[in-house]
Amino acid sequence: VLGLPLHDRSQTFVNPTPYEALTACYVTNDEATGGGPAPTAPEIAPLLGERGALGNENTRVASMETLASIARHHPKLIKNNPLIENRIWLNCYDTSKKVRIKNAARYAWLVAHGHDADDVDVESTPLDPPSKMYAVPLLPLLSHEDNSIACAAAASLSCAMRMHPDSAEKNIVKLCNTFIASFPAPGEDDEQLQPPTSSSPFPVQPPPVAAKKPAKKKIIIDTGLKKKTKKTSSVSASMARITGAPAPRKSAATKKLLAKVAAPKKERTLDQNLLMDQFKTKTQSSSTVKKVTAEEDSESKVAIRMGVLRAIASLTDGSSSANKVELDLPLLKILIGFLLAFGLGDGNEGVRNASRNAARDVVAHYGSSEEAIAFFLPQIESVLKTGQVDCVLDPLNPEKVPKTIAASDYRKEGVVVSLGSIALHLKNDADEDKIDDIIDMLLNALKTPSEDVQSSVALSLAKLMKKGRTQARVESLLNDLMVECINGSSLASRRGAAYGISAAVKGSGIASLKKYEVVKRLEEACISGSPNSKEGSLFCIELLSSRLGILFEPYVIVLLPALLKAFSDSNDYVRAAADKTVGLIMGKLSGHGVKLVMPAVLDAFNEPEWRTKQASIHMLGSMSHCAPKQLAACLPKVVPKLTEAFSDTHPKVKNSAEEALEEICKVIKNPEISSISTTLLKALIDASATLKALEALISTEFVHAIDAPSLSIIIPVVHRGLRDRAATTKRYAALISGNICTMVNDPRDFVPYLPILLPALKSTLLDPIPDVRSISAKSLGSLTRGLGEATFPDLRPWLIDTLRSEGGSSVERSGAAQGLSELLVAGGAQLTENVMVNEILPLKSHPKAGTREGVLWVLTFLPSVLGQAFSSLIDQSLPALLSGLADDNEAVRDVALRAGRVLVKSHGKAQKDRILPSLEEGLSNEDYRIRVASLTLLGDLLGMLGGTKIGKANTDTQDEFRQAERAQAQIALALGNETRKRVLSSLYLARSDTAAVVRQSAVQVWKTVVSVTARTLREILSVLVEQIVTALASGDSERTQVAGRCLGDIVQKLGDQVLPEIIPVLRDNLYQGDEYTRQGVCVGLAEVIDCSSKEQINKYLEVFVKVVQDALCDENSEVRTIAASCFQNLYNLVGNRTLDEIVPALLVAMESDDDVTKTRALNGMTGILGVRSRELLPYIIPRLLKTPLTMSHANALSSISGATGGTIHLHFSSIIPTLIMELASFSEIDLDEEEKAREESVRLCFRAVCHNVDTTGVNWLISEIASKCAHDKESVRKEACWSYKVVVEERKKVADFYEQVPIILRELLYRLNDDSTVVLKANNMALAALTSCVPAEELVTHIQYIRNLIASMVSDARYRKGGVGDGDFFLPGFNMPKGLEPLLPIYQRGILYGDATIREAAAAGLGELITITSKKYLAGPFLIKLTGPLLRIVGDRNPSAVKIAIVQTLGLILTKGGPVLRAFVPQFQTTFVKALSDPSRQVRIEAIKALALLMPLSTRVDPLIKELVSTSLGKGSNVTVETAGMVAIQTATLEALAVVLKHGGKKVKVAESIPSSLDAAKELVAHEDDGIRESAAKVIGYACELLGADEANSVIQEYVLDKASNLSNCSLETKHAIACISRRVFSRSIGHEIDRSIYKSVSSLTQTLMKDDKTMVKEASCVAIGAILGSSTEVVSTLALLEKSIANCMDTKEELAVQQAVANGLCVTARLQQGVFRTEEGLALINNALKLAMSGAQRVQFSYNDFLWIALDVKNGESGLEEYLSLAQFDNAKKMQAIYSKVLMKIKTVNDDDL
Repeated sequence: VLGLPLHDRSQTFVNPTPYEALTACYVTNDEATGGGPAPTAPEIAPLLGERGALGNENTRVASMETLASIARHHPKLIKNNPLIENRIWLNCYDTSKKVRIKNAARYAWLVAHGHDADDVDVESTPLDPPSKMYAVPLLPLLSHEDNSIACAAAASLSCAMRMHPDSAEKNIVKLCNTFIASFPAPGEDDEQLQPPTSSSPFPVQPPPVAAKKPAKKKIIIDTGLKKKTKKTSSVSASMARITGAPAPRKSAATKKLLAKVAAPKKERTLDQNLLMDQFKTKTQSSSTVKKVTAEEDSESKVAIRMGVLRAIASLTDGSSSANKVELDLPLLKILIGFLLAFGLGDGNEGVRNASRNAARDVVAHYGSSEEAIAFFLPQIESVLKTGQVDCVLDPLNPEKVPKTIAASDYRKEGVVVSLGSIALHLKNDADEDKIDDIIDMLLNALKTPSEDVQSSVALSLAKLMKKGRTQARVESLLNDLMVECINGSSLASRRGAAYGISAAVKGSGIASLKKYEVVKRLEEACISGSPNSKEGSLFCIELLSSRLGILFEPYVIVLLPALLKAFSDSNDYVRAAADKTVGLIMGKLSGHGVKLVMPAVLDAFNEPEWRTKQASIHMLGSMSHCAPKQLAACLPKVVPKLTEAFSDTHPKVKNSAEEALEEICKVIKNPEISSISTTLLKALIDASATLKALEALISTEFVHAIDAPSLSIIIPVVHRGLRDRAATTKRYAALISGNICTMVNDPRDFVPYLPILLPALKSTLLDPIPDVRSISAKSLGSLTRGLGEATFPDLRPWLIDTLRSEGGSSVERSGAAQGLSELLVAGGAQLTENVMVNEILPLKSHPKAGTREGVLWVLTFLPSVLGQAFSSLIDQSLPALLSGLADDNEAVRDVALRAGRVLVKSHGKAQKDRILPSLEEGLSNEDYRIRVASLTLLGDLLGMLGGTKIGKANTDTQDEFRQAERAQAQIALALGNETRKRVLSSLYLARSDTAAVVRQSAVQVWKTVVSVTARTLREILSVLVEQIVTALASGDSERTQVAGRCLGDIVQKLGDQVLPEIIPVLRDNLYQGDEYTRQGVCVGLAEVIDCSSKEQINKYLEVFVKVVQDALCDENSEVRTIAASCFQNLYNLVGNRTLDEIVPALLVAMESDDDVTKTRALNGMTGILGVRSRELLPYIIPRLLKTPLTMSHANALSSISGATGGTIHLHFSSIIPTLIMELASFSEIDLDEEEKAREESVRLCFRAVCHNVDTTGVNWLISEIASKCAHDKESVRKEACWSYKVVVEERKKVADFYEQVPIILRELLYRLNDDSTVVLKANNMALAALTSCVPAEELVTHIQYIRNLIASMVSDARYRKGGVGDGDFFLPGFNMPKGLEPLLPIYQRGILYGDATIREAAAAGLGELITITSKKYLAGPFLIKLTGPLLRIVGDRNPSAVKIAIVQTLGLILTKGGPVLRAFVPQFQTTFVKALSDPSRQVRIEAIKALALLMPLSTRVDPLIKELVSTSLGKGSNVTVETAGMVAIQTATLEALAVVLKHGGKKVKVAESIPSSLDAAKELVAHEDDGIRESAAKVIGYACELLGADEANSVIQEYVLDKASNLSNCSLETKHAIACISRRVFSRSIGHEIDRSIYKSVSSLTQTLMKDDKTMVKEASCVAIGAILGSSTEVVSTLALLEKSIANCMDTKEELAVQQAVANGLCVTARLQQGVFRTEEGLALINNALKLAMSGAQRVQFSYNDFLWIALDVKNGESGLEEYLSLAQFDNAKKMQAIYSKVLMKIKTVNDDDL
């Protein structure tokens, strides 16, 4: 039993556990009653030995629990046996971190001393002292081979001494004598050794004597015989050790074991010989001194001495004040003298180190008093000087005190550390110098070539860093140490300096690293220094990490690149130092530190440089030194990377990876894995060995838990196996994956490998091989069971997603379903039910076939996995199975069939009562596939219950008959009579199913389980009829039809036998049932009539007619519809007799005064018309249309139209006119309430007719209405418009009248000019209905048609008799409230979304509508509706024609809207200014005109002027690649600027606006383009008019007279500009105010320019002369001066352009000087104009016609003509009269805005 806890697997043993079993071994039979013998000493002995209280953790815990149980029943046994007490006391002070041992031992101790340990805190309760004989059994254990036992013995010994202070001196002396007894005696000639001559202040360690001359081992021949041994009691041996007597000899095996225990751990340490050689001088190496052989030392003696020192060290254990033993000064002197004399002078290095540490701690703990310091300090100083001890050792034997020079040197080395401990107690200021000297001595001692000395010195040094003046010296100390560490010549000096740095930083605080740039200097030295520098820096990094621990972690990340580089250094010593440094760092890292370091190391692994990769591999291998917790966290990332390195091309990388893996294997604790680690490593290196490794794992029997390093080696092999192609390999790997979590103590160690293992397991779960899928699914279940589902948060969603995946195959869904089943079973019944009900089963109706198949795969595997536990899910699963069997997808049906058969096979007999209801319900499901599936499963179930097999029964053999008989009997026995009848009735009902496949399946099952159909039908008839009636009344049309068929089938089979029973049932249900029952009765009745013979019908005709008639008159429409089919069937059998029996009765009932009777009769007639309309309508319609229409006839016509929609249009020629005329008649009389009701019924009738007519009759309907639209009576026209409104509203959903929309538009638009207001309103409502019921995108296609209709109608209205002609005409239909609104959506749609043609038509058409609508009816909101869409699209990329139309329409809107549109002025302004840059000239012209219309509304003219000025100068932002050229833009902008100045110049608020315009015009007036010059001159003219006469004089002087001072040298452009400026300035009102001298000069200059040889100049001058003449203050004299020049230019020999220019100039004169040409002075010029108006070229004639129109003031009447006639000669007067009457009278106006 004690052997069981040695194995980790024993932790899994329960009921009982190994501990309980061991305790039970010591329970006697009658112990329960309080009696029974106590266990004997031999029986208890196993609990106290090496397999019990001195064994491993589990055995020690088991022993303590067992001893506690024994102590509870036999307390005296424990107290009376010192050895038992000793073992419990020993374990109470276990120094390891295994709290279980200590707690179990303390519990046992408390129980043994009478405490109720169950009610107290075991850890905090003080322990009772042991007996005073405590030391006897503890002393031998001080040198135990198990270090934890030895340390516990030391701790328990010191604690016992604290509890028994009077025994302290005695036991300490015993300890010292034990040490001396095992101390080797020195040789006689040792004193003759000469001290070495060396400059070093510290002596050099000579080689150990024992090492020089090793003792010869006696050869012992093993004879195989049992050797005689002298029996020696353990007590006597222990006493011998205590008293110092020679101990009994130990066997060679015992010595070997002790040596092994006492030997220090083999770690990577410095070569001591190498260290020593550096301190040897030539004299030392060359001299030869004769040495006397001393007593031989042994491993057993060393172990004894080490145990004693361990006990002394525990006296000063600082971990707990309770463990400190108080020592008086005499005893302290003995102890210190002993340590200085024997311990520090010991020839064994390990003993010396332990002695040095013990002396250091004793001095540190007990040297605080002045007496102690007074004793310690001289003694230590004396030893430092002489190396000898002169203190009194009494009562110890001083004979063995070593007095050799080597011993003296050893004492000097060790005592320095004690000196540092003394310094801790120096507190006076006078001691500061002494503290400094001690620190200097410690620093010098760091050069000692001994690692332990340096470590002890560093420990002391760290404590002194804040003593005295040391803190002020820290910087210099660190600098000196850094120099020595990096640049030191010897290995020992560099190593010692590194120790010193770590001590200084530890003592000064972590901040000193940054403050003195320690890390930075180390990093620089490690990267770029010499080999010695690199090695020294690595030493320092190692020791800093060792001493600072977790505090140094942040700097590890900084130093990591340097460490990686050191790994790839060319120097062996540097690489070795790096390896040791990184190993120590990894051992100190915390979990957070590992997370910080790991990414950087892994990144280095991915570098292409092989040395960097090799370095990262070394570092990854060094992570094997991490603490167990950190090791478990990092190995999952480390090992895969190392495995990856085996595929590297560089051999050194591969070798490094192999070495790193071997390092990891060294820390494996599991013995089974250790035994096969070679095989596993080979598998990691070579993929072909994977199968062999997996076989080795499977064949291994594990009795120990698998630790983290073992997992790190196993998982990559398993992972590779899971990805292998071979099925066997994948199967083995999956099997191991599932079982491995059961062999791990802490599941958290396994969790980090899940990201590696789980994807591979998922892949094998979807493997094509079923066996692999099965094992993988079980592995996932095992993992879930072992680790908990919370560890796999994404696994179940992934499995469900795989089930639902449409892209996956059926195999993958099968594997996912199997895995999910195992996962659910592992999670427990509650989880299974929740997931199935809430997540899986709801997917049965998912639209994707793959998802439905996945659900069924789950139902295939889950029953077999769950077993009988699946019975709770049968009710929820059956619908999913049935729907799966009925699926459209064949694969889904196959899986469902498989799942269903598994369910029936496994649970059919036991759960038949639960399965049958679902199958019966499935037989009546609306999906035929579910019915087929239910039949299939029902057949399987009945076959299983009846002991038969459902198959194709094509032949009725005798064997099949007998088999069916037996099956029927067994089914009746298994189900019971009632259930059998119900099932067979459902089965027979399924034989009449609407689906052929259902009928076939039902017949197969029926024939298998029923032997004689007729007999069985008679047996189940009552139940069958009940089910038929229920199905008929179900409301489901398909079930009703099936029931009807079944009823017909019964009638066919049983004939007259069943009719007397069925017909009364149907009749009763018709009169008593609800609407669904009545529908079902009609269906059944139709089937009965259809399946009966004519003779049978005639026999029961009276009953049938009555039932059918009543059904036809039913208030439910569905009942009437089915009854109509009954009527049709009856009519087909009986003929016209059916009509004769039913129709007359209905007609009579329709005339009844009873509303109910009338309604029922109408319902019946409607039903008959639905099937025989062509025969009955000609007979019924004339009777219903008798005028005046009654309400009953109107209602009847409404109902009839609903039943005869396909044929009623044939009678529209009589129906529609009658209804319209009837409606019109209501407008001509005053209506009372009865007449109003009649009108409403007629209107409802008309709506019903429009609604019910078939699509083929819509054309007839619209045509009939159109014929009444132009009727003479306004009431008829009104109702015709209303009729169109009704048509579009009732046919809106059907939308089958779109082809007739043009007809409707034509009739309604023509009504816009109707004289009647009533008609106009009705027409407006009809148009509104049309635009709301017909989509705008449909109507917009007719927009040009609408324009043409409106244009034609307006033209007719203008020029018909009494029309306005060219005057303003407003269309009546638009000039009413909301008159335009019906058409607005069409135009808006066309403008916003139409193509270019439609947009142009819509914009232009909208303008036309605005033109024929008065301002009164263009209200503000309505104009805003019009304006928004136009402004929105005018900036789009539209053709020029569209933009022109839009801008023109916007102009019309501005004209009509006025102040209402003031809010839109900024948008208008932006739009028009942008249009000035359009490529189209016409667009630019329209924009200029629109700007003129905008000015009256604009309040902020200044920004507009500023923008126009900027654009005219070419600085604007409106010019793009798509706009016109710069010249065209400048011209248009100047024209717009002139318009703005003309119409809005007086609104200018900024003084600079007008001058800036003038300056821009001045700059452009000399432009090379004549259009720009003319436009600039126009701007100058309007600007001068606004700025006044002074500015005008200045402009004329500067740009006319000054420019013309040397006229002969002037260019064409300059002359043209002079003429243009003169014309524009003098044509303005300011021209009369210009200085007369300037006026005369300009007049003379212009006459000169009129003679210029350039037509352009002459043309401009001719117009300018007219302006000059018009601005004259003395027009008569001026006319006389200029007449000749003007007349010369009017000569027909002149160019036509010049002649036109003269006409334009004269027009200007006539506007400015009205009546001047109707005087004697102007008669000559007007006569010349008359001549040109009659005989010149056409364009010249037009120009002079305009002049004559202005000169004679035709607009204001004939007075001007009369004035002219009074002065003119006869011929001219005659000509003038002729042209006046023929031409001038017809001119409406002359646009002289540009003159």
